[in-house]
Amino acid sequence: MRVFSAANVDATLDFPALMDEIAEAMRGGFIAPPRHHHAIERAGEPAATHLLMPAWTESASRAGLFLGVKIVNVFPANAARGLPAVSGLYVLQSGRTGETLAAIDGTRLTLWRTAAASALAARYLARPDATRLLVVGAGALAPYLARAHASARPLAGVTVWNRSPAGAHRLAAALASTGVPAQASEDLEGAVAEADVVSCATLSTAPLIEGRWLKPGQHLDLVGAFSMSMREVDDEALRRARIFVDTEAACSEGGDVAIALASGVVARAQVAADLAALCRGAQGRRTPEEITLFKSVGAAVEDLAAAILVWRRSGGAEP
Repeated sequence: MRVFSAANVDATLDFPALMDEIAEAMRGGFIAPPRHHHAIERAGEPAATHLLMPAWTESASRAGLFLGVKIVNVFPANAARGLPAVSGLYVLQSGRTGETLAAIDGTRLTLWRTAAASALAARYLARPDATRLLVVGAGALAPYLARAHASARPLAGVTVWNRSPAGAHRLAAALASTGVPAQASEDLEGAVAEADVVSCATLSTAPLIEGRWLKPGQHLDLVGAFSMSMREVDDEALRRARIFVDTEAACSEGGDVAIALASGVVARAQVAADLAALCRGAQGRRTPEEITLFKSVGAAVEDLAAAILVWRRSGGAEP
């Protein structure tokens, strides 16, 4: 069994290749049953969550015979301990023999595949001439989102907004040092007005983006708000947009779309397609003026595609 650290994952992956691998996986040959959620009660602190995300390839898949599972732990009380709230491990195995092939840093793999899925969705949903990206949030995922979108289209500029302006300035400087034309903003409404693509990765419990701010032709990419107590956009933004999701789970899990469906703010018919359907040729953006919205909650198929790419690029043999 081989072990791949976060640094190994960073050294192995690139966004264009990962986006193509996820697109191919979405087109077929990968099986992903529903994820498993388990609440873990801890006296005197918020409940933790143990999450299992299995997937495997069919015999007809060009990816070969693999299976794997991502194990994710969410411990909200870790913030007080000075530790990350989320940690994970990916276990990649042979789909032919069941032999364990690799243990991969699941936290870093998640950052890569989440950002790649967002940029992949934008291939179908953002305007072809979209050149200005706004990243809302400056957490661990934010630089990956900026790099993924920058790899998918030439960007004239990237603006970063964060509740803490210092965090936005730090991220903008870090991106600029790698050649991404980035700047920080403390005016969220103004930054939205200038953006073609708005990518949100926050833990906000109240809407940050207001529908009245949106302009024709924008694309919204909602990655944060993973629970039903979180929101990144308001009801008006959802009403104005043509909605897409990464998987059906986004219609019942996470904030924004699931909340709007449950409350009746939007009808189920307003959810036009999932990412797999887009990759198979379903219609994405219809007009230059249309506002599109993509909500992701994460998919085990994406994790497995990313893990297989790490394995192969590191010289791993076919199982």
